[in-house]
Amino acid sequence: MAAIALYLCGAAYLITSVLQKRSANHQWITAFAISALGLHALATYPMLFQSQGLNLGFFNVISLTFWVINLLVLLSSLKKPLHTLFIFLFPFSAVALLMSVISHDESLVTQVNGEMIAHILLSILAYSLLIIATLQAILLAYQNYQLKHKHPSGPIRLLPPLQTMEALFFEILWAGEVLLTLSIVTGFIFIDDLFAQHLVHKTALSILAWVIYAILLWGHTVRGWRGFMAIRWALGGFTALMLAYFGSKFVLEFLLS
Repeated sequence: MAAIALYLCGAAYLITSVLQKRSANHQWITAFAISALGLHALATYPMLFQSQGLNLGFFNVISLTFWVINLLVLLSSLKKPLHTLFIFLFPFSAVALLMSVISHDESLVTQVNGEMIAHILLSILAYSLLIIATLQAILLAYQNYQLKHKHPSGPIRLLPPLQTMEALFFEILWAGEVLLTLSIVTGFIFIDDLFAQHLVHKTALSILAWVIYAILLWGHTVRGWRGFMAIRWALGGFTALMLAYFGSKFVLEFLLS
């Protein structure tokens, strides 16, 4: 509850800053993030790691993913202008953590070996980076729209220059695609049958997401794709990736259980 309260307080502070058209204090944002992440970790660890194995329930994984996303953004924001992403991340993290506490189910515990843990961690890191890239794409779309319609005032003034935002977007996208590649490769190596009935949708959609992101990166490098063209491809890859893991997991745990 303390972690959730800190996330919500941080979100309220950022939203207030935007409404008042002033830059948020980086030290305050960092303090909110570090405090909330520490408490989030203390709350999540015993729910994930249990004596019988790992509890990789739907909301537990979402909560862990948001923890990783927040950590990556926090570390990156020390050198790059990514702190504006917390305006999305803080409220979603609060909801994710609350749902993991409310819906905790010990029957979802599974035993996994070290190889599978490595695959799971790579997957979560890949998803986390690509979610960050998607949030960056949303901000880019907003920035592009405002500049195109000659509204360079209000909240847009709080964002870094468009070229900086776009460069960050493709840097994060490249890192996410590399980790997604490793995740898919380790899946083929460590999982006996990735095309088994309960995994086939996840595998096919993950490969589709990888292809979409690969086309986007190729188009940017070779054809110079940027702006709304790049944003549309990024959102398409994100949709496929979310359906691959969270969509499949939701169906298996809630609709078919």
